[in-house]
Amino acid sequence: MVMIVAVGVFFAGMGLYALAAPALLLRPFGLVPGEATARAEVRAVYGGFGLAMAAILGYAAVTPGQLRTGIIITVAAALAGMALGRIISGLIDGPTSFYPNWFYCLVEAAAAGGMISVA
Repeated sequence: MVMIVAVGVFFAGMGLYALAAPALLLRPFGLVPGEATARAEVRAVYGGFGLAMAAILGYAAVTPGQLRTGIIITVAAALAGMALGRIISGLIDGPTSFYPNWFYCLVEAAAAGGMISVA
């Protein structure tokens, strides 16, 4: 239950931050969403997705059984996919600094593993 809540809080924080300040969220990655369309994309993908993941994890935290297990595995797969995307990018694009890419890769991989451990 602690892992589910912790990952849910992480997604909620990311989602709220993206909705409130999309440019600040992307700044560590060297991206500047100058156009309204770009900010809408950040709000949708980081904001809306983050809040949806937080909500479904909140539901899983209080729902026993197969549905809970399915939610946890799905969230773990999404997190693992995010980490894998960073690894593939590192192989294709070459080395980057530890923060933010590799830091978040470790966070995502650890969260994926933690979710699987409670599935």
